[in-house]
Amino acid sequence: CASLLNGVIQLWDYRVGTVIDRFEEHDGPVRGVDFHLQEPLIVSGGDDYKIKVWDYKLRRCLFTLLGHLDYIRTVQFHPNAAQFPWILSASDDQTLRLWDFQKRSCLSVLTGHNHYVMCAAFHPTEDLIVSASLDQTVRVWDTTGLRKKQMGEPTEPVPMPQKAGAAAALNVQAELFGTNDVVVKYVLEGHDRGVNWAAFHPTLPLLASAADDRQVKLWRMSETKAWEVDTLRGHANNVSCCLFHPKHDLVVSNSEDRSIRVWDVSKRVGVQTFRREGDRFWILAAHRNQNLLAAGHDSGMIVFKLERERPASTYGPANKMYYVRGRELFCHDYARASGGGSGVDVPVASLRRVGQQAQTDGIGSAPRYLAYNQHNPSEGNVLVCSDVDGGCYELVTFSLNNPSGSVTDGKRGSCLGPGVFLGRNRFAVLDRHQRQIIVKNLNNETTKRVQPPVPNVDGLLEGGASGRILLRAEDRAILFEVQSRRVLGEITAPKIKNVVWSPDGSKVAILCKYGVVIADRQLEQLCSISDNVRIKSGCWDVTPQGGTSSNLFIYTTLHHVKYCLPSGDTGTIRTLDQPLYAMRVVKNQLFCLDREARARVIEIDTTEAQFKLALANKRYGQVMHMVQHSRLCGRAIVAYLQSKGFPEVALHFVREPRTKFRLALACGNIESAMESAFTLEQQASAEGKDGTNVWGELGSEALRQGNHQVVEMSYQRTKDFDRLSFLYLLTGDTEKLLKMLKISNMRQDIMGRYHNALLLGDVSERVAVLEESGNFPLAYINAVMHGLTDDAERIKVTIETNGGSVDDLMAKTSISGKSGGCLLQPPTPIIRENNWPTVDVPKTTLEDLSKTDVAENGEEYYDAAPTETEAAAAPAGGDWDDGGFGDDAMGAETGNNLGVDEADMDFGDEGDWGDDLDDFGDLGEPEVKAPVDEMAGLKDMSDDAFASFTMPTAGRPAAGCWVTNSSCAADHLAAGGASSAMQLLNRQIAASDFSVLKEPMLGSYLGSMMSVPGVPGSGSMSIPLLRNDSAGHPGAESLPRTALKMRHLVAGIKMGYKYFQGGKFNDSKNTFSDVLKKIPLVVTDSKSEAAEIKEMLEICREYITAIRIKGEMSKCTADPVRSTELSAYFTHCNLQPMHLLLALRSAMGTAFKHKNFITAAGFARRLLELPDMNSERNADLRLKATKVLQKSEQMARNTHTLKYDEATTFSIDCKDFVPVYSGDNSEKCSYCGSVYGGESMKGKVCLTCDFSAVGLQTIGLVTGA
Repeated sequence: CASLLNGVIQLWDYRVGTVIDRFEEHDGPVRGVDFHLQEPLIVSGGDDYKIKVWDYKLRRCLFTLLGHLDYIRTVQFHPNAAQFPWILSASDDQTLRLWDFQKRSCLSVLTGHNHYVMCAAFHPTEDLIVSASLDQTVRVWDTTGLRKKQMGEPTEPVPMPQKAGAAAALNVQAELFGTNDVVVKYVLEGHDRGVNWAAFHPTLPLLASAADDRQVKLWRMSETKAWEVDTLRGHANNVSCCLFHPKHDLVVSNSEDRSIRVWDVSKRVGVQTFRREGDRFWILAAHRNQNLLAAGHDSGMIVFKLERERPASTYGPANKMYYVRGRELFCHDYARASGGGSGVDVPVASLRRVGQQAQTDGIGSAPRYLAYNQHNPSEGNVLVCSDVDGGCYELVTFSLNNPSGSVTDGKRGSCLGPGVFLGRNRFAVLDRHQRQIIVKNLNNETTKRVQPPVPNVDGLLEGGASGRILLRAEDRAILFEVQSRRVLGEITAPKIKNVVWSPDGSKVAILCKYGVVIADRQLEQLCSISDNVRIKSGCWDVTPQGGTSSNLFIYTTLHHVKYCLPSGDTGTIRTLDQPLYAMRVVKNQLFCLDREARARVIEIDTTEAQFKLALANKRYGQVMHMVQHSRLCGRAIVAYLQSKGFPEVALHFVREPRTKFRLALACGNIESAMESAFTLEQQASAEGKDGTNVWGELGSEALRQGNHQVVEMSYQRTKDFDRLSFLYLLTGDTEKLLKMLKISNMRQDIMGRYHNALLLGDVSERVAVLEESGNFPLAYINAVMHGLTDDAERIKVTIETNGGSVDDLMAKTSISGKSGGCLLQPPTPIIRENNWPTVDVPKTTLEDLSKTDVAENGEEYYDAAPTETEAAAAPAGGDWDDGGFGDDAMGAETGNNLGVDEADMDFGDEGDWGDDLDDFGDLGEPEVKAPVDEMAGLKDMSDDAFASFTMPTAGRPAAGCWVTNSSCAADHLAAGGASSAMQLLNRQIAASDFSVLKEPMLGSYLGSMMSVPGVPGSGSMSIPLLRNDSAGHPGAESLPRTALKMRHLVAGIKMGYKYFQGGKFNDSKNTFSDVLKKIPLVVTDSKSEAAEIKEMLEICREYITAIRIKGEMSKCTADPVRSTELSAYFTHCNLQPMHLLLALRSAMGTAFKHKNFITAAGFARRLLELPDMNSERNADLRLKATKVLQKSEQMARNTHTLKYDEATTFSIDCKDFVPVYSGDNSEKCSYCGSVYGGESMKGKVCLTCDFSAVGLQTIGLVTGA
């Protein structure tokens, strides 16, 4: 609550920074304001000499207390206001007053100051009041007497006056000089100028005072006296306010020198200073329960805390969590939970205090970040990072079996922000001066320095896999691979605080200040949500069953636990009394830490999130099980199901008839709609209203489905006789048509009788209706034309009797020719059934509650890397020969004959995966035209019967719509527009040689149409196949169904991997080339598919380049320099880890064989850093790579000079196979991105994809319509 000099009191929600309410009854400035601790009350005092008590829920002033004679400086409720309904006020009239706000009377007047009283405050627990005055003194008052008097306890006897005049004199004396209920206990003198503020310590017998002498003084009290302890000097102007921190031994003061200072009570020195340019500070307040401070200044107020309250924590392996409490590192073991607890705390190590700032608690000196080494299974490594002295880290190593024993610490250094582990024995920190990424081993030795790819990097975050890190730079995150120095992905996210990777590493949640961004492992955004309050923490669900693992993200705010799904759906799970920091979610339990670093477990209900997730993943069996057995309800769920297109599921949640009726109509459930319509009709009749309108809507839907029995009932209830008669005509029900004729006769409905008689073909009835209605000429003509002679004669007599004539009537009616009269007789029904063949409305799995076992169908996605099972099953021998290793390191897993025929290779006898490690020495081992309307030139037909008929305008053919609606070449090919398709490909990806694209182009054309045989003697019909007709025919917005799908590319990529793994490089190259040719003719349905297409393009380019380099190596076996260079370039192709392992093994052997030991050592290090080297099947290879590294480090020379620098990032010239460094003149293929040095290839066909031109600037690949 803030009081302003313009007389306004503002009520703020500091969490979102908005004004909730305003109170404006004071005249002049309001200088004091305070909250009641239990009731929704505010007390305020201003320059109008008034004290007002407000109810902020009722939004009005309850009453006003009058008595002060000058400005009121401060007001305060008693801390125990439930027992003592007191208000304390201080005024410029040199007095303090105690008020009973329940009785609305003054209890006591405290006199003694001889200048303005600037502030007054109750002691939190004792019967004491402190006041500060411009008379340079601080006074402490004892309210014990008043308390006893109010509580009815015996006090010292007071002589009672005997006369009324004496009583009145005593009241005047109490008003002027005070009473003996409150007495002065201490008078503290020591300031040289007026004292502006004084405050009690919440627990200790200490006082703090702030004065215009620019000093803050500390005082200590005993039972009998009080004395000055120390003086805190540092402010450069009047000190306006001061207070003790509620949780730490700190004093906070602010001043007119535009600064806030923090003092250490125990050391009595200043430890922190905050400055604000242009604004003087006047007032301070502290939250009673939370670590929050507020300060008022000239232009407003700020709410702040001195340190981050989130305890430093990280999740470890095997259900363990590591966190810091105080100066101790603890391991919390969830697996040892018992008796409803969350687990057992095991102390690991004591952390040292480093730097001057770290010697004082409560000002940000505690560790801020923890990182656990998930890559090291043999021992525990924790990186503890702090912001003290600009940033520092400490590496703690301990045994996993006995965390509290054999702790190794002492490895410290400086850094900026958090540190991350890159591998089993490596971690990275950010240099705070040069902003470089420093890679260190577990001995704290620097092994590498890497320049970030972008400037302004201010933090390193976990990268989700070995060797990868996330760089935080301004409002974006960059996924960076340290070894190859490549940027793998980039995403925009404002004010990033932390990242949380899912257990399977497939997704990452980026926690921002006011939002969460969820992305995949390549940093492609899946969804983004925002919140009005700050995000505190988050974690992924790790429940093994239910499908929520790595798909449900739980995050906490200040007072809520919420969830987020990768689809973008969010919701609130529960509220919180105090902020908690989520660590893990298992089933319906949230394991978290509170602000005191205590592990807690709270119950959460994630049923709603599981329901939405099952619905998004099409797990309909799980959806219906939850519908039957969970308590899902509410308008939010119904609205969600309707928005997602599942009204049939919403039906099971709704009990309100009107809503249920609407939902039933939306999903075509006639039975449920009828049930709701009956209920609504009964309710309307009970209320005296018309409830037949629902039957009209039901009849329309039933008619659309062909259910004429429900239509008949609806028309009957709405009394729509005309439509009912026509329905009986269509269904051939002549008996009911006769009844309708009788009904119209009883209702005396002339038009209804004639209409029904016409539908029945009853001429006699029609003549009778016309005669009764006075239409004698029409009745006569009708009788004559239908041969009713007797009726005609009778009508003729009637006409002539009335002075008419029938001579000219028949002359006007022609009964010959095509335009002549003819008998109007309805068709005779051939077959009568109870109901028509109705429109088939299939009962979905979501409607059929009994059908709960449904096969989960999902879209197939390719795996960017072969799994270990696939890698083991693939032929790992072939041309991936071990050469001089003399072992079966890669083939021992399969037990099959891993040999490969020579026919599988085109690169000669030496074009294999030879390692060249056979000699180790002493080692031992177009613009689219509008469609022409061909019918536009037809003239009116000359036949008299159709003289007024005009041929309708011809519609557009499907092919014309496709060309207009899409910019994808595949859609133009499907429409038969080969010319426009080739123009599009030329403009978009500079395609120039279309002969290689002939096969997929023909497939796109043939796969878009379906040929249906006609009747004998007629030709077949071509029917277009559409891809956007799932919700009905799209009309002019139609798009063709394409022959090539994502699954075809996925199969090609996997087959290419398989051939490459088996050493069949020629087959692998042909397979990747085939995928390259198909990619331009695939149309994607979403951004994620478009991203996968582009990723496939890069995969094909890198593997084709690698295979071409491998072929060149087989031609240069006699040249040691060139063969070593090519083997080195081969390792810089972006291959999958399993394949990179083989490439590095081969390159290491080649370099070692040709005595380039420095180069061989580099390959050996890279090989040993690969994650797959930790597996048992690569144990021999790891041993030999270690020996090669030792031998190379001993020799430490290169025999040959190579055009290769491992430390410099470069691209590979796809023509000459030489490095192309950053800044060199080069050209790229417009389609696949292959790099060529110089301008020799500009305008020529790319050697990788074989159909796009090099060096032309284009818009790039277009994959979506």
